[in-house]
Amino acid sequence: MPQEQAPRLSHVGLYVTDVPKMTDFYTKVLGFVVSDRAEDGRITFLSRNPSDHHQLVLVRGRKTDAAVPMVQQVSFNVGTLANVKRAFRKVRDAACKVIDPRCHGNAWSVYFSDPEGNRIEMFCDTPWYVPQPLGFEIDLDKSEDELYRETEAICRAKPGFKPIEEWRAEISRKIAVQLEA
Repeated sequence: MPQEQAPRLSHVGLYVTDVPKMTDFYTKVLGFVVSDRAEDGRITFLSRNPSDHHQLVLVRGRKTDAAVPMVQQVSFNVGTLANVKRAFRKVRDAACKVIDPRCHGNAWSVYFSDPEGNRIEMFCDTPWYVPQPLGFEIDLDKSEDELYRETEAICRAKPGFKPIEEWRAEISRKIAVQLEA
Protein backbone atom coordinates (compact mmCIF):
# COMPACT_ATOMS: atom_id res chain seq x y z
CA MET A 1 0.00 0.00 0.00
CA PRO A 2 1.47 3.40 -0.97
CA GLN A 3 2.47 5.65 1.88
CA GLU A 4 0.32 8.73 2.34
CA GLN A 5 2.21 12.00 1.81
CA ALA A 6 2.09 14.43 4.71
CA PRO A 7 0.16 17.57 3.75
CA ARG A 8 2.31 20.64 3.01
CA LEU A 9 0.86 24.03 3.75
CA SER A 10 0.67 25.64 0.35
CA HIS A 11 -1.18 28.93 0.26
CA VAL A 12 -3.47 31.24 2.15
CA GLY A 13 -6.50 33.11 0.90
CA LEU A 14 -7.42 36.44 2.47
CA TYR A 15 -10.71 38.30 2.21
CA VAL A 16 -9.86 41.97 1.67
CA THR A 17 -11.74 45.21 1.05
CA ASP A 18 -9.30 46.72 -1.48
CA VAL A 19 -7.66 44.14 -3.77
CA PRO A 20 -5.49 46.67 -5.71
CA LYS A 21 -4.15 48.27 -2.50
CA MET A 22 -3.35 44.85 -1.01
CA THR A 23 -1.77 43.69 -4.28
CA ASP A 24 0.47 46.77 -4.26
CA PHE A 25 1.55 46.00 -0.70
CA TYR A 26 2.37 42.35 -1.33
CA THR A 27 4.18 43.04 -4.61
CA LYS A 28 6.02 46.24 -3.68
CA VAL A 29 6.73 45.53 -0.01
CA LEU A 30 7.05 41.75 0.11
CA GLY A 31 8.30 41.01 -3.41
CA PHE A 32 5.45 38.81 -4.66
CA VAL A 33 4.45 38.84 -8.32
CA VAL A 34 0.96 38.59 -9.72
CA SER A 35 0.62 35.15 -11.25
CA ASP A 36 -3.04 35.56 -12.28
CA ARG A 37 -6.07 37.70 -11.61
CA ALA A 38 -9.72 37.92 -12.55
CA GLU A 39 -10.49 40.56 -15.15
CA ASP A 40 -13.14 42.08 -12.87
CA GLY A 41 -10.59 42.53 -10.05
CA ARG A 42 -12.37 40.30 -7.52
CA ILE A 43 -9.43 37.91 -7.02
CA THR A 44 -5.65 38.11 -7.45
CA PHE A 45 -3.14 35.26 -7.16
CA LEU A 46 0.46 36.01 -6.02
CA SER A 47 3.64 33.96 -5.70
CA ARG A 48 7.35 34.17 -4.99
CA ASN A 49 8.02 30.54 -5.87
CA PRO A 50 7.92 29.23 -9.45
CA SER A 51 6.87 25.82 -8.14
CA ASP A 52 3.66 27.29 -6.72
CA HIS A 53 1.11 28.96 -8.97
CA HIS A 54 0.12 30.99 -5.94
CA GLN A 55 1.13 31.30 -2.32
CA LEU A 56 -1.33 34.04 -1.52
CA VAL A 57 -4.83 34.75 -2.83
CA LEU A 58 -6.47 38.12 -2.28
CA VAL A 59 -10.27 37.94 -2.57
CA ARG A 60 -12.65 40.89 -2.51
CA GLY A 61 -15.32 40.34 0.11
CA ARG A 62 -14.13 41.41 3.55
CA LYS A 63 -17.20 42.52 5.47
CA THR A 64 -15.74 43.07 8.92
CA ASP A 65 -13.91 45.76 10.80
CA ALA A 66 -10.18 45.91 9.98
CA ALA A 67 -9.40 44.67 13.50
CA VAL A 68 -11.00 41.28 12.69
CA PRO A 69 -8.65 38.96 10.75
CA MET A 70 -10.15 37.20 7.74
CA VAL A 71 -8.61 33.97 6.47
CA GLN A 72 -10.42 32.66 3.43
CA GLN A 73 -9.00 29.11 3.50
CA VAL A 74 -6.10 26.91 4.54
CA SER A 75 -4.71 24.77 1.72
CA PHE A 76 -2.52 21.70 1.90
CA ASN A 77 -0.61 20.16 -1.00
CA VAL A 78 -0.92 16.38 -0.63
CA GLY A 79 1.32 15.61 -3.60
CA THR A 80 -0.71 13.24 -5.78
CA LEU A 81 -4.17 12.75 -7.20
CA ALA A 82 -4.36 9.46 -5.28
CA ASN A 83 -3.88 11.42 -2.05
CA VAL A 84 -6.55 13.96 -3.04
CA LYS A 85 -8.93 11.05 -3.66
CA ARG A 86 -7.93 9.56 -0.28
CA ALA A 87 -8.61 12.89 1.46
CA PHE A 88 -11.98 13.09 -0.30
CA ARG A 89 -12.98 9.66 0.99
CA LYS A 90 -11.87 10.58 4.52
CA VAL A 91 -13.85 13.82 4.67
CA ARG A 92 -16.87 12.16 3.09
CA ASP A 93 -16.67 9.33 5.61
CA ALA A 94 -16.36 11.88 8.41
CA ALA A 95 -19.51 13.63 7.13
CA CYS A 96 -17.70 16.95 6.82
CA LYS A 97 -19.85 19.82 5.66
CA VAL A 98 -19.66 21.53 2.29
CA ILE A 99 -17.52 18.93 0.48
CA ASP A 100 -16.60 20.38 -2.92
CA PRO A 101 -14.30 18.42 -5.27
CA ARG A 102 -13.01 20.78 -7.96
CA CYS A 103 -10.40 21.13 -10.63
CA HIS A 104 -8.73 24.45 -11.34
CA GLY A 105 -6.88 23.18 -14.39
CA ASN A 106 -3.59 23.59 -12.55
CA ALA A 107 -4.74 21.57 -9.52
CA TRP A 108 -7.16 18.86 -8.41
CA SER A 109 -8.76 19.79 -5.08
CA VAL A 110 -11.26 18.83 -2.48
CA TYR A 111 -12.63 21.67 -0.35
CA PHE A 112 -14.50 21.06 2.88
CA SER A 113 -15.31 22.70 6.19
CA ASP A 114 -13.73 21.78 9.49
CA PRO A 115 -15.99 21.39 12.56
CA GLU A 116 -16.00 25.16 13.18
CA GLY A 117 -16.74 26.02 9.57
CA ASN A 118 -13.21 26.96 8.44
CA ARG A 119 -12.61 26.21 4.77
CA ILE A 120 -9.87 23.64 4.10
CA GLU A 121 -8.41 22.54 0.75
CA MET A 122 -6.43 19.37 0.08
CA PHE A 123 -4.95 19.45 -3.43
CA CYS A 124 -2.22 18.36 -5.82
CA ASP A 125 -0.86 20.05 -8.92
CA THR A 126 -1.66 18.95 -12.45
CA PRO A 127 0.98 19.07 -15.20
CA TRP A 128 -0.76 22.04 -16.86
CA TYR A 129 -1.27 25.75 -16.52
CA VAL A 130 -4.44 27.59 -17.51
CA PRO A 131 -5.22 31.19 -16.57
CA GLN A 132 -6.97 31.56 -13.23
CA PRO A 133 -9.52 31.77 -11.80
CA LEU A 134 -10.94 28.55 -13.20
CA GLY A 135 -12.91 25.90 -11.38
CA PHE A 136 -15.15 23.04 -12.35
CA GLU A 137 -16.64 20.18 -10.40
CA ILE A 138 -14.95 16.79 -10.63
CA ASP A 139 -15.98 13.30 -9.60
CA LEU A 140 -13.27 11.97 -7.29
CA ASP A 141 -14.89 8.54 -7.41
CA LYS A 142 -13.65 8.23 -11.02
CA SER A 143 -10.31 6.60 -11.76
CA GLU A 144 -7.15 8.69 -11.88
CA ASP A 145 -6.84 7.94 -15.61
CA GLU A 146 -10.38 9.23 -16.28
CA LEU A 147 -9.79 12.40 -14.25
CA TYR A 148 -6.46 13.01 -15.99
CA ARG A 149 -7.97 12.63 -19.48
CA GLU A 150 -11.05 14.75 -18.69
CA THR A 151 -8.99 17.50 -17.09
CA GLU A 152 -6.45 17.61 -19.91
CA ALA A 153 -9.20 17.88 -22.54
CA ILE A 154 -10.88 20.77 -20.70
CA CYS A 155 -7.57 22.56 -20.11
CA ARG A 156 -6.34 22.20 -23.68
CA ALA A 157 -9.52 23.92 -24.86
CA LYS A 158 -8.81 27.01 -22.71
CA PRO A 159 -6.93 30.04 -24.09
CA GLY A 160 -3.55 30.33 -22.40
CA PHE A 161 -3.11 26.58 -21.84
CA LYS A 162 0.52 25.49 -21.53
CA PRO A 163 2.62 22.87 -19.79
CA ILE A 164 3.37 23.85 -16.20
CA GLU A 165 7.12 23.87 -16.90
CA GLU A 166 6.64 26.65 -19.46
CA TRP A 167 4.58 28.69 -16.98
CA ARG A 168 7.19 28.12 -14.23
CA ALA A 169 9.96 29.42 -16.52
CA GLU A 170 7.91 32.56 -17.24
CA ILE A 171 7.07 33.22 -13.58
CA SER A 172 10.72 32.57 -12.63
CA ARG A 173 11.72 35.42 -14.92
CA LYS A 174 9.07 37.69 -13.37
CA ILE A 175 10.24 36.85 -9.86
CA ALA A 176 13.88 37.52 -10.79
CA VAL A 177 12.94 40.93 -12.21
CA GLN A 178 10.90 41.75 -9.08
CA LEU A 179 13.75 40.75 -6.76
CA GLU A 180 16.22 42.89 -8.74
CA ALA A 181 13.98 45.98 -8.47
